[in-house]
Amino acid sequence: MHSIRILGAGSIGNHLANAARSFGWRVTLTDIDPAALERTRTSIYPQRYGTWDEEIVLKDSRAAMNEPADVVFIGTPPDSHIALANAVLDQVTPNVLLLEKPLAGPDLAGCAELLARVKAKGVFGAVGYNHTLGQNTVLADGLLKAGEIGSVSTISARTREHWGGIFKAHPWLSGPSDSYLGFAARGGGATGEHSHGINMWQHFANLIGAGRVAEVTAVLDMFQDGGCDYDRLSYAVLRTENGLVGDVIQDVVTEPADKSCRIQGQKGFLEWRVNHSPGNDSVALGLGSDRKETLIAKTRADDFKAEIAHLEQVMAGKVQHSPIALERGLDTMMVIAAIFKSHHSGRRVQIDWSKGYVTDAIR
Repeated sequence: MHSIRILGAGSIGNHLANAARSFGWRVTLTDIDPAALERTRTSIYPQRYGTWDEEIVLKDSRAAMNEPADVVFIGTPPDSHIALANAVLDQVTPNVLLLEKPLAGPDLAGCAELLARVKAKGVFGAVGYNHTLGQNTVLADGLLKAGEIGSVSTISARTREHWGGIFKAHPWLSGPSDSYLGFAARGGGATGEHSHGINMWQHFANLIGAGRVAEVTAVLDMFQDGGCDYDRLSYAVLRTENGLVGDVIQDVVTEPADKSCRIQGQKGFLEWRVNHSPGNDSVALGLGSDRKETLIAKTRADDFKAEIAHLEQVMAGKVQHSPIALERGLDTMMVIAAIFKSHHSGRRVQIDWSKGYVTDAIR
């Protein structure tokens, strides 16, 4: 039986706890705030999953820091991830160190050092971009590998969703100013919080051999009010090392949400969607006048169960190239940082991957 220690008893921490318990794992859910642990036990968990699970151990994060676990998950605000990851590695060496997305703030502080440390300790580092593990992604990956749409001309990704849903899941927050969400520098705003769009664009670009993103041109709609400073809309044009050009749009204002990725090939297109209809993700394949759409039943909890199932495969040595590996999350962080630099400089920027995961690599 595997074990997981979760830092952060917010919405994602509860999701991971439930997913791990569904696989029979031992779960210790921790937080530095006693009120957060009480909300978990009496409100969040039983309201979502029907009843509180007495097998879940609730503890203060600091008191549990030296307790070993197969998997340690850090589900705190992005600007705390690196420091907490290092604090964990100071105490224990888990098989897996999983951090929620985005990995950090756009300043990339400590990113390169964390990667080096994880590798030196032989830990599998991962970032929670779990849409890459969904059944709709598995289906789309297979169709792309089979060459169903021919050579790819462009990719367009969208994560456009009003963040009212986030606050509904966190009713103790009155708005973006109450957390990192209202501060782009802390990993909030559209570019950071909704970076599944960037990550899925990179996932499909990597799958077809287009290489990593080498050039970014971006415009942000910045919002400053009530102490907040975040991007409401993020628009980026990307070019890869091998010349693929496409775009990513992310925002926190669109209703109903649009979480999609359209991959246009010479013979047709693939359209990947999350929550295409109530209870369903989807993949559409269009070849000429023919369009076939496959609906895939899914709940929100399934996103995290897929993550736990994947980590079981990782720990069993059955995964060679993980789409949620730390390096993949760092690739997304580099694009996030490049988007902000492009916007603030008013020009196209390049990413020099030979310099590693540092801001000096973006010029």
